[in-house]
Amino acid sequence: MGVGERSAAAVLEDGKGVLRLAPTWVPRSFCVPGRRIKLHPADYYALGGERGGIDERWLASTIRADNGPLTGAAEGLSTVVAPGVKDLSLAGAVDSLGADLVGTRVWDEHGSWPMYAKFFDNQGPLPYHVHHREEHAALVGRQPKPEAYYFPPQLNNHGGDLPVSYLGLRPDVDRDDFRSRIEGFGRRDNRITDLSTAFRLQPGTGWDIPAGVLHAPGSLCTYEPQQASDVFAMCECVNNGRAVPEDLLWKDVPPERRGDVDFIVELVDWDANVDPDFARNRFMAPIPMHDDAAAEGLGLQEQWVVYRSHAFSAKELSVAPGRTVLVRDGGAYGLIVVQGHGTLNGLAVESPALIRYGQLTNDELFVSSSAASDGVEIVNRSDRDPLVILQHFGPGNPALPIVEAA
Repeated sequence: MGVGERSAAAVLEDGKGVLRLAPTWVPRSFCVPGRRIKLHPADYYALGGERGGIDERWLASTIRADNGPLTGAAEGLSTVVAPGVKDLSLAGAVDSLGADLVGTRVWDEHGSWPMYAKFFDNQGPLPYHVHHREEHAALVGRQPKPEAYYFPPQLNNHGGDLPVSYLGLRPDVDRDDFRSRIEGFGRRDNRITDLSTAFRLQPGTGWDIPAGVLHAPGSLCTYEPQQASDVFAMCECVNNGRAVPEDLLWKDVPPERRGDVDFIVELVDWDANVDPDFARNRFMAPIPMHDDAAAEGLGLQEQWVVYRSHAFSAKELSVAPGRTVLVRDGGAYGLIVVQGHGTLNGLAVESPALIRYGQLTNDELFVSSSAASDGVEIVNRSDRDPLVILQHFGPGNPALPIVEAA
């Protein structure tokens, strides 16, 4: 075994099956930060004006961000934090430990940790865009990117400029309507959201967005589990008063089809977009795992907040003040603490009020498959404040609730 492998194994053993992760900050040149992800006010442009504002924090990520030629070598990659360990990424730990970290089922099927989560935090709405399905992503050597949204109340002290998302297409829209708007990209404001439906966003709820579904996320701070990919095509050329570069429309298009509007049309899953029951099939209200009486007795409330995709899932758990609980799950997961403080398997956890760029925190961990199965002990050290944690799981979670489509 190499030094890195010994280091990863030793860190995992010292943490009783749990790894601590450093904050991973990602800028987007086409966005204005909403300033709700606890980064210090002086640091939202820490990478310089040319890179844009930092409006995303990536969680349990093993993939590099795709932000053009200025993207940093490790941008988007989560880093393991432990005494005596330097420059060990979560991706490196996964490569070294394999099934011992992510579990036999995930390792045998994917050979990786195939999802990550993020907070994206924008003052305004994002441009209307689409993520490639598998057959189109493969043409540029990428993975598809289904994703889902949950709006944590703890990170939404304000709603931003437009807490409304345009999702899918109206049932009466046809391919020629969509094609004509793409043809107008850059020549005029193509007003492509005229073809969509706007939904007002509600903190404490979420939406499921499969690959191929058009969407323009609104300005709530959003927790977003997704497949490990950063592939997209921006379809709106003027967003919230700002021009969107045409390169972002053609970013992930094969060279021989760059400029071919029909390729963009092909990216769209038509049936899913014009579904007359779109809201019923894609909206996600939380699904509690315990009734109120049981939750009070346990000192623990767990609820599924992302549950419509087989590529990933997420839970929100809340430990009552002063309580100690044992939480068992059916697979490895990353987690982020959004409220309170305490310990998890003896490791200190807390939700910081303010984070400097480059500062380490105690709010993010990765729990191995065996530790999740055995159960992690979570202690809420506060006598007043609940300890609230978001957990993001890999594909095929066996505990997912069954939700019927309309």
